[in-house]
Amino acid sequence: MDITAILPRTGIGLDVHAYAAEDAPRPLWLGGLFWEGERGLAGHSDGDPVAHAAADALFSAAGIGDLGTHFGTSRPEFAGASGVTLLAEAARIVRAAGFEIGNVAVQFVANRPKFGPRREESQRVLSEAAGAPVSVTATTSDGLGFAGRGEGISAVATALVYPSQPGAIG
Repeated sequence: MDITAILPRTGIGLDVHAYAAEDAPRPLWLGGLFWEGERGLAGHSDGDPVAHAAADALFSAAGIGDLGTHFGTSRPEFAGASGVTLLAEAARIVRAAGFEIGNVAVQFVANRPKFGPRREESQRVLSEAAGAPVSVTATTSDGLGFAGRGEGISAVATALVYPSQPGAIG
């Protein structure tokens, strides 16, 4: 038996979005949730760095490209798309490539919004989209860097996937 065929694979995803220009306001979508009264992020889709980093980590773990490969700016059908929709589609693509999803963990860096009160809601929405557990944590950068200066939000994610049929993926 080839033991490497049943080992899980891990991937990393990173996503960064600047805040939308003051003269072109957008709603804030973060962690799959709408944040009323918060300044939104610029981007081809809804700009949700949490959902985007989670999708990128899944693609990385499966070794099948990245967010740009599957949903890039050359794909007009994804203009304005929900990060939750992109995460659900990424999960479908990963499964179609012969993998199951163990879990995804995401941490984002931002001064706001205050995430703690909505953590469970975000995790539920993202887990439903991925069809697997998604955990989300948040931190600040103590005023350092672009996130600390309030210029945008970044997120980093890790994902664990495993072959859906041992021996099928080498």
